[in-house]
Amino acid sequence: MEILHNVSLKKYNTFGVEAISRRFVDIKDEGELRKLFAQKCFETDKLLFLGGGSNMLFVRDYDGIIVHMGIKGIKHRLDGNSVFVSVGAGELWNDLVIYCVHHGFGGIENLSLIPGTVGAAPVQNIGAYGIELKDVFFSCKAFDVKNGVFVTFLKEDCNFSYRDSLFKRDHTARYLITEVNLLLATTSKINTTYGAIEEELKLRGILHPTIKDVSKVVSAIRVKKLPDPSTIGNSGSFFKNPIVSVDTLGKLVSDFVDIVYFPYGDNQVKLAAGWLIEQCGWKGKVIGNTGTWKNQALVLVNHGNATGLEVYEFSEEIIRSVKQRFGIILEREVNVIA
Repeated sequence: MEILHNVSLKKYNTFGVEAISRRFVDIKDEGELRKLFAQKCFETDKLLFLGGGSNMLFVRDYDGIIVHMGIKGIKHRLDGNSVFVSVGAGELWNDLVIYCVHHGFGGIENLSLIPGTVGAAPVQNIGAYGIELKDVFFSCKAFDVKNGVFVTFLKEDCNFSYRDSLFKRDHTARYLITEVNLLLATTSKINTTYGAIEEELKLRGILHPTIKDVSKVVSAIRVKKLPDPSTIGNSGSFFKNPIVSVDTLGKLVSDFVDIVYFPYGDNQVKLAAGWLIEQCGWKGKVIGNTGTWKNQALVLVNHGNATGLEVYEFSEEIIRSVKQRFGIILEREVNVIA
């Protein structure tokens, strides 16, 4: 373990924006966290935990220490129809999905091709196509940088909500997740009702899909809609889909009959943020070095030399535009690191 100084973060964030971290350390095993605690590194510096950098926007240099999670490993244990899967937080999320689909473990196939690492998944409560991480989450292990001990969090401890959790909301720089444990199944129920999955399955002539079929279809849909971060910098969906009451929806429908929405809990709906942004004329728009993706207005992209501040200011313009037209305030899904 070596603490590095003045490290470029360009390759550590999928937006590909340049920023410098004053100090940086890459963690390969849990023992290294104990060493950092013993050296009082967590007491003297501003602290940021970093995985794949797929949901972060650096708007300036980071004047602190970044702890990059690199702990790897996947193992599983069968218990009848149930499967407990334990994963190192530094594993790529999609590598985990591939592992589970290959072994016939159902539950996360709808979350195929989501960028980022496993350790970031509980922080964001990642979700797609009708599934959220909380639906399959069992527990996680995390290092408490305040007290220097490892803590286990069960599902009920994490306060999961839409793209949110205890780790994101209340303890952003206290608990560093080192291991995630999921509860999957060998005979899980296939979920194909959300989004374009059913349509794509019909086009392929698949009437009785397996988890492998669902994973392939979801991956194909994402490739069509979303840009590859290795080709053009982006963090996937930049904004959350707004959740509003059924009464609010009724008022919106009276003025915007084609508004796109999905049921979400009791007396609530989830509005399609991409649709709202597109109606304001932002889809495919380019300003300077940044813009929205040509196939999905929900995705902001770096056209090569954008700064984090440039992307942030572009997102501010979108927020103002949507609020002015619809009275809806968009919330960023991306974590802005200032």
